[in-house]
Amino acid sequence: MIILAFLFILPFYIMVRNGFMTEAQVTSPTSPFIPTSLHFENITELFRDPEVPFVDGMVNSAVISILQTFGQILICMLAGYGLARIPYRWANVIFYSILATLMIPFAVIFEPVYVIVSYLHWVSTLQGLVVPGIFSGFTTFLFRQFFLSFPHELEEAGRVDGLGYWGIFWRIVVPNSTGIIAALSVISFIAGWNAFLWPLIIGQDQSAWTIQVVISNFLNSQDVNLHELFLSTVIAILPWWSSSSSCNALLSKVIDKAASKGKK
Repeated sequence: MIILAFLFILPFYIMVRNGFMTEAQVTSPTSPFIPTSLHFENITELFRDPEVPFVDGMVNSAVISILQTFGQILICMLAGYGLARIPYRWANVIFYSILATLMIPFAVIFEPVYVIVSYLHWVSTLQGLVVPGIFSGFTTFLFRQFFLSFPHELEEAGRVDGLGYWGIFWRIVVPNSTGIIAALSVISFIAGWNAFLWPLIIGQDQSAWTIQVVISNFLNSQDVNLHELFLSTVIAILPWWSSSSSCNALLSKVIDKAASKGKK
């Protein structure tokens, strides 16, 4: 176990180490495993690099991830509740159609999605980066599975008080679903933050680059700064790493419960 832990941590250590070394030290085969000095001025160089808009990329990724998370949770929660608790004729057909979308790789559908976004003149815009990521079959599926196990007694009490489906949802269901909302919010935020293919395609202007696209451009410039590449990667993983670490127990508990619930 110690060996496995070491092998797992080693790449992260090398990434952090190289981020605080000079370019010559990174490329030197004789550089020490534990550096004798750390160059914290690399952080200033990274944020002031005129060729790579690192700060703008961080801001764009944060805005896109937050908006996408909010929209995805709202829409998928409503869809999951409707599929689980509101009886209508085509509920199962719609549900299995949503499941079928999970089997289609994004690489297959990104071209027609791009055509639609381009037709709407959303290329290199905030809405073009956010809206396609709002709709998630995976999130809808987990919400539906969770709501299938929601106590019927609470809903019946709401109906006795004169509430309809809309009132029951907002006044009873949502306040008692904070666990899965928090868990899926973390998953959605991480997915939005790590997204690369779609932002690369749709963000054609430098002002629309996300942090993942910014990092990829370190390898495309004529002067490759490896220490900046490593340091930018370290900084870029901090938001989702801290989020997933703080909510790890909650994620495991809620996802296992939701996934184990079958159709009633």
